Amino acid sequence: MIDIALLGKAAVMGVVEGLTEFLPISSTGHLILAGALLGFDDDKAKVFDIAIQTGAIFAVVLVYWQKIRDTVLALPTQVRAQSFALNVLIAFLPAVVLGLLFGNVIKAHLFTPEVVATTFILGGFAILWAERRQSQAQDVATGTFSRISYVDDMGPLDALKVGLVQCLAMVPGTSRSGATIIGGMLLGLSRKAATDFSFFLAIPTLIGAGVYSLYKERALLSLHDIPLFAVGLVFSFISAWACVRWLLRFVSTHSFVGFAYYRIAFGVVVLATAWSGLVTWAP
Repeated sequence: MIDIALLGKAAVMGVVEGLTEFLPISSTGHLILAGALLGFDDDKAKVFDIAIQTGAIFAVVLVYWQKIRDTVLALPTQVRAQSFALNVLIAFLPAVVLGLLFGNVIKAHLFTPEVVATTFILGGFAILWAERRQSQAQDVATGTFSRISYVDDMGPLDALKVGLVQCLAMVPGTSRSGATIIGGMLLGLSRKAATDFSFFLAIPTLIGAGVYSLYKERALLSLHDIPLFAVGLVFSFISAWACVRWLLRFVSTHSFVGFAYYRIAFGVVVLATAWSGLVTWAP
């Protein structure tokens, strides 16, 4: 028998995932908090949270389909396409290595609302610092301040640095997209280049995490869970598609300062409600 209430929770979690995955505000952090409020936070729910990231990734593939297709078709013959694919692979590897080494420890000790709220606040201040630093570094004469304007201009070392920065997002509440975008900007990428590369890097990272989580926790799952995961994936895809299209327009004319203030305010609210007992945030 289908549990309508459970499917409703899956839909809500899917929307939360899609709207937050590619913004610098931490999808994992929001999922942990939303799951705590909805009572959707058991071991199966943790697998669900990771698996539905795949729906968000399908949205990125759709938005960037022409670039992905052209790169795949050009791989056998064009150095530029080969270099781009190699950069994505290089940036992807650090998360694989560190995730396999420390993933269980992080999930056991850091997936709590208090940790999430604290990293929300710290991440917000990091964004403010990065935006101020980039603004101060702007060349008044030329109006430019980034040595890398497009993702195709990145070198292997640039990719490795962004990949290492992405590993910070293993701490829930940090934000994978926030770490790669803001980290990329600090490393000399333009806001547009950092955002684009963050999206491309998300494809192997989140698909890999989803497949690995489903395989590792397969004993928790059964055929009865298919509707639950399907609803989460669909709602994650739809909301992520809308969010990615909006964000690409947004970054062309705006900074990330607004997201920084949101992170700080949200983190303070979570900590205040937890300490006061107003809200009981389940771990």
